Amino acid sequence: MPSRISTEFILGGQKSGKSRRAELLAREWLASAPDHRAVLIATGQPWDDEMRDRIARHQRDRATRVPGMVTVEAPREVAAALAGASNPRTLVVVDCLTLWLTNWTMPLGIEDMGSGQKAALEHAWQAQMSMFLAAIRQAPGPVVLVGNEIGLGVIPMGREVRAFVDALGLLNQQVAAVCPRVTLMAAGLPLTLKEPTP
Repeated sequence: MPSRISTEFILGGQKSGKSRRAELLAREWLASAPDHRAVLIATGQPWDDEMRDRIARHQRDRATRVPGMVTVEAPREVAAALAGASNPRTLVVVDCLTLWLTNWTMPLGIEDMGSGQKAALEHAWQAQMSMFLAAIRQAPGPVVLVGNEIGLGVIPMGREVRAFVDALGLLNQQVAAVCPRVTLMAAGLPLTLKEPTP
């Protein structure tokens, strides 16, 4: 029986169950046919000890929960990684869009960049985002995207942080617009925001 898994955008707060839902979909996809594959595009970078430990823990846990899933590290070139991995028999998980945005808009050394360099970085990010949205629309197989919803709390202090919250909100809106299914996770429970049109 063919899998009914469709391209899905999973949003939620920290530890809301986003990645677990993505892993569940990957397990279901792998179990639904012997020739199905699953690929994880990971965007996290080990920039400090805590993040290195977190990435290693996630890798161990994922290897136990979804042993058939292959990991591709792509902290910035996610559009190219998605286009290269996607095919009708492969489910691709991108985890997560929030770190991807961070890698582009707040890279190490940004405080030392001049206004021209920052403008070039912003232009490059916009081009990457356009390519990514196109890659989602053109993907021949299902894509599962994981991202944070961080705009539900108080308005943050600081211009840079407010700009990041705005940028993430816009990214989430654009990704949700091209995905047939959008799910909000809260306390490990999925809330359907958008379903595929019959």
